[in-house]
Amino acid sequence: MNYEELLAAKNEGKGNKIQQPIGCYYREQVEGKWCGVVDIRPDLNDNIVFVKALRNECEQNKNLTNHHQLHFTPVKEKNEVKRLELEKGNYQTFEQLLIENPAVVASKNFIENTLEALVEVTAYLHEQHIMHVCYSPRTVFARKGDNAVLLLNHGSFYQELNDQQSFYGDDACYVAPEVLNHGTIDERCDVYSIGKFMQSLCDQADLPLEYRAAIKKAVSEKPEDRFSTPEDMLKAIQKRRSMFKSALGVILGIVAALVCLGLYFDMTPESTPVEFVKPAPRQATDELIDDGFDPSELGVAADGDSLVVDEEAVKAAERDYQAKAEEIFRKKYEKEADRILSKIYNKDYMTTNEKKFLAESEATIDELMKVQSQLGSDAGLTPERAQVIASEIIERVSEQKKKSVGAGSHQNGIKK
Repeated sequence: MNYEELLAAKNEGKGNKIQQPIGCYYREQVEGKWCGVVDIRPDLNDNIVFVKALRNECEQNKNLTNHHQLHFTPVKEKNEVKRLELEKGNYQTFEQLLIENPAVVASKNFIENTLEALVEVTAYLHEQHIMHVCYSPRTVFARKGDNAVLLLNHGSFYQELNDQQSFYGDDACYVAPEVLNHGTIDERCDVYSIGKFMQSLCDQADLPLEYRAAIKKAVSEKPEDRFSTPEDMLKAIQKRRSMFKSALGVILGIVAALVCLGLYFDMTPESTPVEFVKPAPRQATDELIDDGFDPSELGVAADGDSLVVDEEAVKAAERDYQAKAEEIFRKKYEKEADRILSKIYNKDYMTTNEKKFLAESEATIDELMKVQSQLGSDAGLTPERAQVIASEIIERVSEQKKKSVGAGSHQNGIKK
C-alpha cells in the first residue's frame, strides 16, 4: 500500500477534505484508482442560477486546452449534477502543500515559477472571456513532484449569484471588493486575487524585494489603481528584478576595478633618484652623414638637402610606449585588485547576509576606483583606457575569487 492509500485509509477513504466555493474536494478510490472528487454543496443545488451556471462551466471545461487547467466529469443523479470527478493525476491544493512542506516557499525559483504559471493560465482564460476570480491556497492546486500550478473551477461562471460573500465563504478575502459588491468583473479582479495569493505564500517567508511594490499595487482596493492585466504585473516584477541584478553587477564590477588599482600600486617599485653625468659636447663635423649620423634613428629620413619626418616610425614608437605603459598598469593593478577583492571574496564573508555584503562592496569600490585613477595617471594612460583595462582585470579576478571560495554554490552563497 502506497502513501496515498495509507493516507486515504486513515481518513476512512476520503482524505484531506478541502472546501471549494462550489463544494467539498477530497480524494477517493474509483475503480481501483485514486482520483479527486468535488461534492457539490446541497444548498447551491437548490439555486436555479447556480445549477445553470454549473452546467455551463461543465460544457466549457471540455474545451479548455491549457495544461494548467484541470478537467472533470459531472456525475448526475436524477438529472442533477451531484459531484465532479476530476481527471486522473497526483495533485493537491496549495493549502495541503504548505502544510506538508512549508519550506517549499523558500526553494529556488518556487515563487517565480508559481507566479509565471498563474499569469500564463490566467491570460489564456481571459482570452476565453473567463475570470478565475478567487485565487486562494484552497482553490489553486499543485501537481505533486514538480508543484506545477493547476486550476479547477472559475468564479466568473457564478457571478450572477446574489450572495457572493456566502458563495466564496472563508476565501472571500482573496476576492476583489468589486466582485463581492456586484461590480464589474474584469482582468483587474484577477490581478487583485493573484496578489493576495502571492502574499499568502509569503506568510511562510519574506516576500522577495522585487515583488513588494508590484504586489502592493496589485492589491489596491480601487481597480483603477491596479495593473490592467496580470501580464503587466509580471512585467513590472521582471523589470525590477533585472534592475537589481544590473545594480549588483555594477557594484561588483567597480569593486573589482578598485582591487586591480590596489594591486598596481603594490607591484610598482619605489623609485630612487639617479644622478646622471652629462658628457662633454663633441665637436660637430661639417658632414653629419660622414660622422656616423643616421637620420632614421631619430624618426627622420634624408631627402636631398633637407630632412623629412618619418611619421610611421614616430607612430610605431608611440605604440611601443603605450604597450609598455599598459603592461606596467596591468601588472600593478592586478596585484591591487587581488588584494582588495580578497576582503569580500572569502569563505567567511561570502556566507554573510546580502545587506552586509553590499555595504562592504561600496567601500571596496571606492578603494578600487582610487587605485585605478592613481595607477592610470602614473602609467600615462587616459582615464578611459585605464577603466577598460581595469574592468577586464576586475572581471577575471572576481571570477577566480568566486571559484576559489565556491561562491557559485548554494552552500556558500550570499544569504538573503
